[in-house]
Amino acid sequence: MSQPHLIYFADPMCSWCWGFAPVIEAIRQRFGDALPIRLVMGGLRPGTTKPLDEAGRRTIREHWEHVHAASGQPFDFRFFEREGFVYDTEPAARAVVVVRRSGADALAFLSRVHAAFYAENRDVTDEHELADLAAQSGFERDDFVQAFRSEAAQQETRRDFATAQRAGITGFPALIAGVGEGTPYALVTQGYQRASNLLPPLATWLETARRQPDAGSMFVPGWPSVDTS
Repeated sequence: MSQPHLIYFADPMCSWCWGFAPVIEAIRQRFGDALPIRLVMGGLRPGTTKPLDEAGRRTIREHWEHVHAASGQPFDFRFFEREGFVYDTEPAARAVVVVRRSGADALAFLSRVHAAFYAENRDVTDEHELADLAAQSGFERDDFVQAFRSEAAQQETRRDFATAQRAGITGFPALIAGVGEGTPYALVTQGYQRASNLLPPLATWLETARRQPDAGSMFVPGWPSVDTS
């Protein structure tokens, strides 16, 4: 992509990403096609096989409470009544990748999966629940399931995780900005921020990137370089 753009590293089962969902939507509403957002699945806990233990429940509940307080996003705390829940984030991430591969609005589907998990207490590690969400979003259920089970979707999901690792992304949500053509990316935020904290510097950066493409990605003070090669 050789125009000013953002890359958003997120995970469908990351509570801070759910908190950040209105912020991403505010960025989309503010800048539209002038600042496209490429979505990359970060890989929070892919391949987890052990059920969530009591200590894990306490830690996750604390995160949810903090996210709710910071963002106002709704949470259904009945989740913590589940027994034997395996917090494997790969299936939900792969579902988003399937939607992205189709050319549909992957950011909107990510938000739908977030809401299903956090606000509706639905098990988004389950293929059938994910197929239901896809069908509700306009996909043919059988087509989605076939694509979800494909080796191509699994490989692309793993490539997303590897991209996040190469970029040094260690927490989600993470947002980076760049202009392409071999110029460096800059870290806008790694962690939750309010829209009011991000929209003004993004507007400044975008204007500068349009005028000075070679320097635009490093314009805003405090935005460190990120290597995605």
